[in-house]
Amino acid sequence: MTMLDRMRRRKNILKWLLAAVVVGLSLYLVPVDWLSTQTTTVGALPRETVASVDGHDLLAGEFQRRYVAQMQAYQQQFGGSMNAQLLRQLGVDQQVLNLMVDEQVAVLEAERQGITISDDELAQRIFAIPGLQENGRFIGEARYEQLLRQQRPPLTKAQFEDQFRRGIMGERLKAALTEWMAVSDTELETEYRKRNEKVKLQVVALTADSFRDKVSLTDADVAAYFEAHKAEYRVGEQRSIKYLLIDRDQVRLKTVVPPGDVQRYYNDNVQQYQTPEQVRASHILLKIDGKDEAAVRKRAEALLAQVKGGADFAALATKESEDEGSKASGGDVGLFGRGRMVPEFETAAFAMQPGQTSDLVRSQFGFHIIRVTEKKAGETRSLDEVRQQIQEQLSQQQADLQVSQRAEQLQARIKDPGDLAEAAGEQGLMVQDSGFFQRGDPVPGLGNAPQVSASAFTLGDNTVSAALAAQRGAVFITVSGKKDPYVPKLDEVKEKVRQDAIRVKASELSRARAADVANALKPAANFAAAAKAQGLEAKDTDLITRGSALPDVGTNAEVDKAAFALPVGGVSGPISTSDGTVIIKVLQRDVITPAQVKSGSEAFRAELLNERRNQFFAAYMGKAKQRMKVEINNEVISRVTSAMRL
Repeated sequence: MTMLDRMRRRKNILKWLLAAVVVGLSLYLVPVDWLSTQTTTVGALPRETVASVDGHDLLAGEFQRRYVAQMQAYQQQFGGSMNAQLLRQLGVDQQVLNLMVDEQVAVLEAERQGITISDDELAQRIFAIPGLQENGRFIGEARYEQLLRQQRPPLTKAQFEDQFRRGIMGERLKAALTEWMAVSDTELETEYRKRNEKVKLQVVALTADSFRDKVSLTDADVAAYFEAHKAEYRVGEQRSIKYLLIDRDQVRLKTVVPPGDVQRYYNDNVQQYQTPEQVRASHILLKIDGKDEAAVRKRAEALLAQVKGGADFAALATKESEDEGSKASGGDVGLFGRGRMVPEFETAAFAMQPGQTSDLVRSQFGFHIIRVTEKKAGETRSLDEVRQQIQEQLSQQQADLQVSQRAEQLQARIKDPGDLAEAAGEQGLMVQDSGFFQRGDPVPGLGNAPQVSASAFTLGDNTVSAALAAQRGAVFITVSGKKDPYVPKLDEVKEKVRQDAIRVKASELSRARAADVANALKPAANFAAAAKAQGLEAKDTDLITRGSALPDVGTNAEVDKAAFALPVGGVSGPISTSDGTVIIKVLQRDVITPAQVKSGSEAFRAELLNERRNQFFAAYMGKAKQRMKVEINNEVISRVTSAMRL
């Protein structure tokens, strides 16, 4: 972790909340609970359930808060290039949900093992957070609450402390489960070499796609392939349903949002539409940890004199700064708002104008010389700018409430399939027929509706479901048709079978051609020239470690295995990949010496031990999660995310 990262970690209280969440998650998600005192949630009612873990509900309001926080984090990092579509492609909604579920699993497992956090311990842990200290002492309740309000989105004291307590419980659970683990010297050396050894390769790839035009299949070939692979084309059990839908969009079109409600929502949630004041700065840092502070100060004063004398700040930062995270960019730490840096740094930066340079600033990290390069005033979007957005949000919320109320009324009215048509007529609705669909497939007419699809395969004959959630609204269903699993006739899937057969044959041609090419390349003095003579191109890599992407190949464990087993100058045989065949030659090997292993051993031991503890803990929590009943309501999640805007 760079020094700048540590500065931000210690000051940004939000990041402390995740100190002990379930590990193994690939994306850091900022937990936020600031909206829990509000009664509005976009696309769903705040107390609708997005998931439950052993009967403990996870609510739409909290899911939205976390999703909003992640949207804002991406916006801050990527600006206008990040939009709702990209968030969906990244799967952020599922990552947020998974984190919420995993956090709840960890808390329940900690409670099962008797782990509790007293109020006194919680207070002491909070008092010890470096970002809440000044001159070694807690900053006080007033500034503590002010700092929480400065977070984006803001936090209340109660919300922060509840989340922090849960984080400590997860941390304590992980420690109890993994403190016995260790890394031996032999394991350390083996893993260090494995991760740091490098090779430089020449790569000749024969992709299957390049052989597709050489494949010719007769109808008999396609039929033979189908006969040999029939099980791959088996169609599962199917159902069709009659359904009555309370269409949310139709309800929403008839809702009217009074102007006063829009004004009230804006007033209550104005912080959503505020952009805080921001500063962009560069700095030169000289660290004091383990050093003679007086000597460090003297050196810092000399550097400050150079800066004041007109020296190039960026060049000086690149040469002299000890912040590894910013020195390469001339000391630039980017734009930041209040509450993101340690107090001394923040106070100095926000007190200056662009172009101004500070005197020496002393923080817990050392001495800083700070230059402000840009300043952005805070702003609040006016009601007129966000009126349409608020109207749509409130209209959606009213529609959700009306759909829920009408569903309750219909549920009391509908007792058997015959009631569907009568109830529909009374409500001005229609009973519709779906086509056949398989378990887990989108439902014709309703789209992605997991609850409906699942219910269709468990509902008894001549019965009607309770109100089911679908993306389009609330649904009542009865099963109208069933089809047993079957293998389709070739004519029904002929084109798919043909394409599959071509793919397999092309891979076979790739391997056969690669065998001939390998025989020509192995004895060749000039690998690249020999490949060219075969009508192929040998592409060079840089020095790479295991797991690196190779030209036209990507990452491949079998290629890695061959590359690090061959001697310098060695040529492999054909190596099958998911997309064809590859042949490699080892040009250079970067060997790890015992001295290199020793020099990095202790830091690497800690890193490796932490990885193994994380892996063990993740596996343990995975099993704990399997013991718990976890239910997901994808329809509510879809409604929330679909209604959100960046």
